Amino acid sequence: MGDFLEVFLITTGLAVVLNVFFKRFEIPTIIGYILVGIIISYAYSFNGSAELSHIAEFGIVFLMFTIGLEFSFTHLMAMKKEVFLNGSLQMLICGLVCFLLVMGILELGGKVGIIVGFTLALSSTAVVLKILNDNGDIKERYGRKALGILLFQDIAVIPLLLLVDIFSSNHQNITQLIFTTLISVVILLGLLYLIGKYLINRVFRFVIRASSNELFILTILFIVMGASFLAHYFGFSYSLGAFIAGVLIAETRYKHKIEADLVPFRDLLLGLFFITVGMQIDFKIVFENWDIIFILTLLVGLLKFAVIFGLLALYNPKKVAIKTAFSIAQIGEFALAIFSLLQAKELLDAQTAQILIVVSIITMVLTPFVLNNIRKISNAVEDMIQNNENVQIPAQSSTLKNHIVIFGYGVIGQEVVQKIKNTGVPYLVLESDLNLVELGLSRGENVYFANAAQEETLKIANIKECAVAIITISNESKLTMLHQALESYGKVDIVIFTNNVSKKLFYSKIDKNVEIVQTERVLARALISAALEKRISKNV
Repeated sequence: MGDFLEVFLITTGLAVVLNVFFKRFEIPTIIGYILVGIIISYAYSFNGSAELSHIAEFGIVFLMFTIGLEFSFTHLMAMKKEVFLNGSLQMLICGLVCFLLVMGILELGGKVGIIVGFTLALSSTAVVLKILNDNGDIKERYGRKALGILLFQDIAVIPLLLLVDIFSSNHQNITQLIFTTLISVVILLGLLYLIGKYLINRVFRFVIRASSNELFILTILFIVMGASFLAHYFGFSYSLGAFIAGVLIAETRYKHKIEADLVPFRDLLLGLFFITVGMQIDFKIVFENWDIIFILTLLVGLLKFAVIFGLLALYNPKKVAIKTAFSIAQIGEFALAIFSLLQAKELLDAQTAQILIVVSIITMVLTPFVLNNIRKISNAVEDMIQNNENVQIPAQSSTLKNHIVIFGYGVIGQEVVQKIKNTGVPYLVLESDLNLVELGLSRGENVYFANAAQEETLKIANIKECAVAIITISNESKLTMLHQALESYGKVDIVIFTNNVSKKLFYSKIDKNVEIVQTERVLARALISAALEKRISKNV
């Protein structure tokens, strides 16, 4: 007992200190937990691998439960295209590419290679969604694309777990095994569905009447462990039952109370899993195979980025495709869970499992730095693509006078164009995203592909004789360049719509011909206008 208490105190103390320190550099707590596990494993030698596997299995159970708790069928159906089209294509193509990669580099067998390949296609739901929620990008277009693919990946974990159970079985008759497995799946899902539909709400209602928060949490833990035991009884992993339990609880009318009560508890349980992952890292194996780890990390990241970008660029703006591809090019926490299971079931040897786990951890460590600089990175890549493109504004556009020049044909730019078209005032739109240009042309609008920050473009657009220039570009670097280019035309009236960009960028040289319209002001006007209309309609 004394040894356990000592290990527990050191573990919790290290977790607090490291994560407080990492928080200053916006490094996720996952990395801190993994590092704690590494330190503890070297400070206290765990010779019993079976004991460590049980601890890891317990951590995986709660990892799957926390992900299931975030799962919502309603949310899923509201994003059908993002989830089922983008998600299925991403998993299929990335899974096959990664399967061929590990077959060639790690020389895995066909069965294990399939599981490993499709597992590498998974991305980090925990890291990506946390950062996107924190910085508000979850509401942006690329954030929704990333979320849809991540939701499908959560679903894809279930067949991967089933494959682990099937391939780890000693049965010789595969057909009979698959048939038995399907029967067991139907029975398990049927039982859990009936329990979720007819019992869970009643149980929660009964417990809540006791007005005891600890009993409420204890009930949740009982349901989780009960579902895990039921899944294990039918021949599946504990983690599959925990995931289904999370989904069932997420669909109850008490979901919001459960989430509010379990947020700290959930994060601690999630940390437990990552501590056990850190405990399993053997640096001797890592140093002996650093070249393979480096090659796999580089190739998996590049291949996933290329596949996701190529897939989304077919029917999305390039910038959205670039941001989405960078966001989910890493390997996720589900991969850590599955690799641990494969090792525990002796489908992967210790060395190969170590290589795969370390590759996954490295990609997850890099993800926060990529996401926190996603705009700069995507802008740099987009500029590289567009540097070879020529301005495509026809010569007759220079004959326009007393017209309105609109920079940017995004959501705000499109709204501005619709308003201007109703007035009959001549206008010209300059957009650097070819997909948006094609969208505007399909609507019969005066949109042209051009780099608006180039002086030659401004001359062709006859910026000197325009009535006003409206800037709807939210990109900080491009907005600064455009504003500097427009300064040479000092008499041009400019209206700048700003959202994420600070007004301080323009304070130093702003004069009477420049007006800044902030998102908050526009929304305030719209709210007041709607409220007044409601008031007038009631008084009539």
